[in-house]
Amino acid sequence: MITAAAETLRARGLGGPYACAIVTGTGLGALVDRLDGVVSVPYGEIAGFPPPGVSGHRGRLHGGTLAGRRVLLFEGRAHAYETGNAAVMRVPVGVAQALGAGALLLTNAAGSLRPEIGPGRLVALNDHINLSGLNPLVGETSDARFVPMVGAYDAILRAHLAEAAAECGISLADGVYAWFSGPSFETPAEVRMAARLGADLVGMSTVPETILARFFGLRVASVSVVTNLGAGIGDGDPHHAETKAVAARAADDLARLVIAFVQRL
Repeated sequence: MITAAAETLRARGLGGPYACAIVTGTGLGALVDRLDGVVSVPYGEIAGFPPPGVSGHRGRLHGGTLAGRRVLLFEGRAHAYETGNAAVMRVPVGVAQALGAGALLLTNAAGSLRPEIGPGRLVALNDHINLSGLNPLVGETSDARFVPMVGAYDAILRAHLAEAAAECGISLADGVYAWFSGPSFETPAEVRMAARLGADLVGMSTVPETILARFFGLRVASVSVVTNLGAGIGDGDPHHAETKAVAARAADDLARLVIAFVQRL
């Protein structure tokens, strides 16, 4: 299915190679407007691509030029909580590799467990904790399923993000992301548990795509937009409308960061 999807996309003008592929999270699709020479294909026209079922995820794949580099941009993702399938993004991530993208930049909206990193801040992930009980490689039969996860968030790409943030005057924190399956938000007790385990952020995406990307041999970087404080922290009582609204307000900073990052690839 990955091969068929890649052939379809090449025929539609999306042949590689690409400097990187980028996945946009809730409310972060405005990055599409920064692409030049863009070719767009709806997910529904690509074999094996799941249609996103969450508002704020439009479900289109774009190829174009950003900061002088060719990039693939996935406008929205499907989540494990939509079907119970942690491997729902396997074909899109595999297609990124098949089309010649050597790196994958994941973006997401997340809740912060650190009051000093409040709504609107950007955080580069340096590690994650999988609290979902799910894994996208369950059912894979080859020995490739035993994916090493040390350095899953590539140190060189994280250095590029730090340099890009300094250039843009953006305060970029770094932290550990805890993946909960969702779709309900975390309880205050779950937030306290995640913090005690070493998490700085909580969210409902990104980790399965990181595992899949490492399975396919892609280098990974990820940036979270903090949209709220976790439940029970200060006045933290997250809801989806807040997530979308804050993500939209932070979209300009994220776009500037991504552009400066891509220039370094």
